[in-house]
Amino acid sequence: MTVVTHVLATTLGVQALNLHGPEAVLAYVFGVGVDADHALKAPFYLRAVGLKNQRGYYWRSSLQEPVALLWILPLCFLLGTVIPVMFFAVHLAMDYSMSYEKMPFFPYSTRVTRGWLVKVPDKLKEGVVAAALLCMNLIAFFARR
Repeated sequence: MTVVTHVLATTLGVQALNLHGPEAVLAYVFGVGVDADHALKAPFYLRAVGLKNQRGYYWRSSLQEPVALLWILPLCFLLGTVIPVMFFAVHLAMDYSMSYEKMPFFPYSTRVTRGWLVKVPDKLKEGVVAAALLCMNLIAFFARR
């Protein structure tokens, strides 16, 4: 999914759970911020592909894979909150609904999967999820007023 849908999903979760301060920051870090690895991989993409859009380029790192739970779960215990794992799980579920390649156990395994819903076009999934999240965010926002 794109950063827009991740922001919409995280914002909805923050509103629904009435998070503020440090908990809201954790929600955005684990709901959206895990995509920061794209910025780290951009120089490699530019070197390999240039400025053109190449479908199928592997943008992901272990930061966005289920293997990241190996450090996120202990962090939750250390911080005394489930917010990081909750928002990371939503991020992960959204990404795994897309059809591009993912390596769930990278760097420990090079096993590749395409996730689920691979027969449904990615643009359709993105559009439906974005529209639904936008509507739910608006409902949540106006319900609080």
